[in-house]
Amino acid sequence: MSKVWLVTGSSRGLGRDIAEAVLAKGDRLVATARRPEQLADLVERYGDQVKAVALDVADAVAARKAVQAAVDAFGRLDVLVNNAGFGHAMPFEQSDEEDFRAQIDTNFYGVVNMTRAALPVMRAQRSGHILQISSVGGRIGTPGLSAYQSAKWAVGGFTEVVAAEVAHLGIKLCSLEPGGMRTGWMAEANSTLGELMPDYEASVGVFRSRIQAMEGKEASDPARVAQVVVKLAYHEQPPRHLLLGTDALHFFGMVEKERMDAAERWRGVSESTGFDARDVPPLPAY
Repeated sequence: MSKVWLVTGSSRGLGRDIAEAVLAKGDRLVATARRPEQLADLVERYGDQVKAVALDVADAVAARKAVQAAVDAFGRLDVLVNNAGFGHAMPFEQSDEEDFRAQIDTNFYGVVNMTRAALPVMRAQRSGHILQISSVGGRIGTPGLSAYQSAKWAVGGFTEVVAAEVAHLGIKLCSLEPGGMRTGWMAEANSTLGELMPDYEASVGVFRSRIQAMEGKEASDPARVAQVVVKLAYHEQPPRHLLLGTDALHFFGMVEKERMDAAERWRGVSESTGFDARDVPPLPAY
């Protein structure tokens, strides 16, 4: 049986690859973008199989209207892909308050708005998949990405909680956490930094140089990521989190080892806070 999808941020990057993969499979799609005219070629090629809808995911009313558009056009909603998002690389101290908030609003509250809109439909159906396009940045901390990665960390926790709340209703959630993809994300992330304060050259400056060198050489092919997304929508037990890309596995493994090592070094302190515990031991020297 074919599925009905809603994909946010369908006009370019990974969202466009997901939209193409969904339609090539023969499923039906509500493709969304801030400027739906950018989706005209999909409508021309696939006709009634696709409906283009204007959407700013940070607008909760628009999110509800987009979900209703899927129900009105196709009678149901089986798969929501929360893909829309962006990131800008800059030191937190230099970040513009408005831009910082905009990243949180799109990358996190966009996911919240769309999930809130989709759940009543999926709950009534007793079925559905909600797939969050997050990032390995939701597991690590990278200098220069305070707004972006804060939002992605929040998406991971949000996914965990909602997945536990709705599993018995037949609704599955998965946070997909890719590393670098050849979508142009790095160029956009680096586009607004401007003049870097000298004190941040050793941290954000190093990261900025790294993404400039890596642009166009990222580990993952977005078309292949899109194929994973399509397959997950047909999987009865998707994982709560799925790392994608050899770089994602590398960075997660490195950071996870550091955390486990630190937890072990500080174990005595961690265990000292109970009512029956001994006095707090000396803090580790390193």
